[in-house]
Amino acid sequence: MREHEQQARTTAPHEGHEGHQHADGGHDAGGQSGHGHGGHGDHAAQFRDRFWLSLVLSVPAVFASHMVSGWLGYHVPSWLTWVAPLFGTIVFLYGGVPFLTGAVSELRARQPGMMTLVAMGTSVAFLASALATLGVLGPELDFWWELALLVVIMLLGHWLEMRALGQASGALAALAELLPDTAERLDANGNPEPVRLDELAVADVVLVRSGGRVPADGVVVDGAAEVDESMVTGESRTVRRAGGDRVVAGTVATDSALRVRITAVGEQTALAGIQRLVAQAQQSRSRVQALADRAAAALFYFAAAAGVLTFLVWTLLGDLTAAVERTVTVLVIACPHALGLAIPLVIALSTSLSARAGILVKDRLALEGMRQVDAVLFDKTGTLTKGRPAVIGVAGDDTTLPLAAAAESDSEHPLARAVVTAAGNNIPRATDFRSLTGRGVQATVDGALITVGGPALLREKGITPPTELAAQTADWTARGAAVLHVLRDNQVLGAIGLADEVRPESREAVAGLHKLGVRVVMVTGDARHVAEAVAAELGVDEVFAEVLPEDKDATVKELQARGHRVAMVGDGVNDAPALARADVGIAIGAGTDVAIESAGVVLAGDDPRGVLAVRRLSTASYRKMRQNLVWATAYNILSVPLAAGALAGIGFILPPAVGAIAMSLSTIVVALNAQLLRRQNLTP
Repeated sequence: MREHEQQARTTAPHEGHEGHQHADGGHDAGGQSGHGHGGHGDHAAQFRDRFWLSLVLSVPAVFASHMVSGWLGYHVPSWLTWVAPLFGTIVFLYGGVPFLTGAVSELRARQPGMMTLVAMGTSVAFLASALATLGVLGPELDFWWELALLVVIMLLGHWLEMRALGQASGALAALAELLPDTAERLDANGNPEPVRLDELAVADVVLVRSGGRVPADGVVVDGAAEVDESMVTGESRTVRRAGGDRVVAGTVATDSALRVRITAVGEQTALAGIQRLVAQAQQSRSRVQALADRAAAALFYFAAAAGVLTFLVWTLLGDLTAAVERTVTVLVIACPHALGLAIPLVIALSTSLSARAGILVKDRLALEGMRQVDAVLFDKTGTLTKGRPAVIGVAGDDTTLPLAAAAESDSEHPLARAVVTAAGNNIPRATDFRSLTGRGVQATVDGALITVGGPALLREKGITPPTELAAQTADWTARGAAVLHVLRDNQVLGAIGLADEVRPESREAVAGLHKLGVRVVMVTGDARHVAEAVAAELGVDEVFAEVLPEDKDATVKELQARGHRVAMVGDGVNDAPALARADVGIAIGAGTDVAIESAGVVLAGDDPRGVLAVRRLSTASYRKMRQNLVWATAYNILSVPLAAGALAGIGFILPPAVGAIAMSLSTIVVALNAQLLRRQNLTP
């Protein structure tokens, strides 16, 4: 891998066309944050199913409540008094299970949080309601309908959160899919026989047919072909591989067959190395606890302390009945209706908003972290540039480009397609097309022999271009462009310069990041003079050039070691480890599946200005989360002392019914505030 990449980098840029033969964290049910086995998708389905059934069951419990019937002015027959206890119990035992089991996990880990808080509130409400129904406690402690709605609201919040932050964990599977299922190994007589990949051994010779994938790292021993290495290098241009050249597992021989002697198999291949880097980087990412978790943990201790203190004070005052009533009310009111929706609603809305803007948020922590990023590392090819060549200049008379396009019109090589595209409709008809292996193409146009190729073509024919033309092509070469000379009847007619085209939006993206005080860095496997030419054009702050695929991950670590919070933007398999390692990984949607799987955020289009949109969304959604958390926790901080009887001395005690109304109002306020996020403009 290292050798062939070094070879690709040191090859002169203008020789790329020679020899073209022209072819092809929230919580799981246990209350823990993370991306473990089973994934957020499984937990989302669990919460979804429990939510819908619990919602259906809670309806009769609510309408059979005497408190609700009193508010709405209807009468509940005495023979229906069993409805609320029955359906409330079912909702608690069925819908509340994830919170009860989650609370057990949190308490075992000595990290009480949202699950513990919900479990405490629902359990106290259930016990008090059951005792009130049996006549042990007063009817004012009948919380069946509040219990049912609490479970439904919390299930809804967790379902929204799981669905919004569900991150596919298929990066390793996507890497594995680059390999064929079988290989064709040549026997002693040179005949191919199909074998499984695990049957291959070093020194075996395999046949890679045209359009087939290389099964393992090796060296070409026979044949020559244009090899598509984009899935490994991220570069769109095919690379010619012939005898003695190294090829990498997962790459594709596009136009001809190759015979390859295996040099590495299994875990020793370059692809397996990238695979390991992705796995290590994913495992090394810190699991930042959600804001709601921290608020819930603090609120748990606050509610528990308030409950104990309330019971002790009222007991010491000699009113055991009031002590029980006040304590139960405190613990039920402390249960986080609003807090349970404060974060999930913002997550769901921001995910929906981002989707309309062409941003797929796969990892909520990545979105939250984007607001703190102070360095954005762009992969050059396919990200800041289009990843395909375009004509940047034509030297010669007005016939140079049309005649070159005519000769190239039957070719499928990327450089040929760029020439034809630049010529537009002004292309003469060509006949007798012929590919000149290792040199270029030729065809007859208007009775003249037109030949198009790189420097090797001129060397073969012993032709020296005119001084003025040579000076202009030297400027193109200095910029990292490929140069094609156009000959008419073996006389130099002119030359065409081609280079990877910079996206027009890249300049605006870089300028926008600079306005935010963000450092812009570029990484590429290209030669330094090529990289610096692009960087100068865009105003990039720092360039890492001639970087091998496996070293892009190290580039991210170097920036992080300097104290930067890094967002990596890329589109190739070789970007996957860096995407996973970065504080925020952003994949260009047109890139490979592996890059998309390894990133926390995916841009559906190719516009790098999407990075600015992610930043705006991160800032806006975090602001809404903080506002909702302040409101939800402030409600609890104020209502709990009132429910405990802090103002009993002046004759005011918060009744359970009023507390229930206040809980509902706080939830409505949080929901309406989250809706304001829809006003956020993400467009560039």
